[in-house]
Amino acid sequence: MSILLQSPTPDLQSSKNFYLRLGFRQATANPLILTDGKVFIEINPDHYARAGIKLFRESWKPEIQKLQEFTAVTAMENGYLLSDPSGVWIYLMEFVAPTELVTDDKSFSVLGNFAGLSLETTDIQKSKELYEALGFTISGGSLDHGYISLENHGFTISLMKPLSCPHLFFNPSMTYFNGAGNIKVIEKIRKLNIPIAEEITHFNNNRLVDNIIIRDPGGFGFFIFSD
Repeated sequence: MSILLQSPTPDLQSSKNFYLRLGFRQATANPLILTDGKVFIEINPDHYARAGIKLFRESWKPEIQKLQEFTAVTAMENGYLLSDPSGVWIYLMEFVAPTELVTDDKSFSVLGNFAGLSLETTDIQKSKELYEALGFTISGGSLDHGYISLENHGFTISLMKPLSCPHLFFNPSMTYFNGAGNIKVIEKIRKLNIPIAEEITHFNNNRLVDNIIIRDPGGFGFFIFSD
């Protein structure tokens, strides 16, 4: 199975420029797919496109009956469409991905260390079971701690309980963890004149902006966090 993210856009060139400024590299031109070495994201100008996850495999028919226990499943050309309780759209594509989605050892963009996708869900148990039906397995966290991380082929999705994140939350959001080096990452983002959706000081006692949130032109979120 191959995995990439999809970001809709009202302006293909604007979205492309956003990612290139951040150090992403173009993997394919049509469809436009960019990568930071650890994650691939398709920029889709189709007005029917929505922010979400695309999973590629020869057939999803064995999973469909189980998935219908969680949510409505819409058949479409070359695959299926569904959503988890976070509202994020999941595209199950029954063909080979447009490019070979081979990741590098490290992210090479300005954003730093890619840590996966974060979703805030109204029903973390149901979301967990849905992603398990898609082949993901628990890799960290617990319901008691308010979040669960699931992994599939090296791609991590973290599910957050409602009312557990004291900052803006755009579903879905890519997450980058940079430790103490996050201050320098934030400085680089400012120098690139990338608009910042929120400056976060909640997690330290000195009112220092050590975490930020940005969005691409299609609304896809990015958590640029220290940890």
